Amino acid sequence: MPELVFFSGTMDCGKSTLALQMEHNRSTRGLVGMIFTRDDRAGEGKLSSRLGLVTDAVEVEDGQDLYAFLVEHLSQGGRADYVIADEAQFLAPEQIDQLARVVDDLGVDVYAFGITTDFRSKLFPGSQRLVELADRVEVLQVEALCWCGARATHNARTISGEMVVEGAQVVVGDVNHSADEVGYEVLCRRHHRRRMTAATAHAAALSPDVLPVSTSWTGSPGPDPLDRAS
Repeated sequence: MPELVFFSGTMDCGKSTLALQMEHNRSTRGLVGMIFTRDDRAGEGKLSSRLGLVTDAVEVEDGQDLYAFLVEHLSQGGRADYVIADEAQFLAPEQIDQLARVVDDLGVDVYAFGITTDFRSKLFPGSQRLVELADRVEVLQVEALCWCGARATHNARTISGEMVVEGAQVVVGDVNHSADEVGYEVLCRRHHRRRMTAATAHAAALSPDVLPVSTSWTGSPGPDPLDRAS
């Protein structure tokens, strides 16, 4: 049975690389796919990975009906044995509904790839709708790492290395960027909560966190066991 599958994960965990691998595997077996993307780092109408791989794609526009686009493509003699939708978090909820209709009414598998939450840890509307509708949600097993070495679970937006928590939900950027540009960094939950990026934490010089000590006790300390009477 055809499926709508949502492959999710943080930035830098290989989503686009997997999408390109799926496209390669199917095309080498004679299948023809339709690739949608939105706001890819490589520019309009591209699906790219940080490993340097890139292929052409259909750039999704605001208000575009993806189901109608596929129907017209097929009615004109085109083929679409499967659909890949990268950067799916940027799609509108109604466009996710249209992809579900592609699966149900046209019998075509749809593989959507995207991050689940934005830099404020809030669900993207497109990702939320995918979680609600997908036949399967697959969390990618290639773990991105926080600067501290823990598994990265959150996406942070940075400016000059400082984490920011205000602004438009969608600002195109990358984890590879110059210091004065809007960029992104993946963090574990603890350091996302503390707004501690690699730059602001000076990771190489950090010492382990210590438990807070209450200062409310006023008793006097006992004798130092190392003291010796002279």
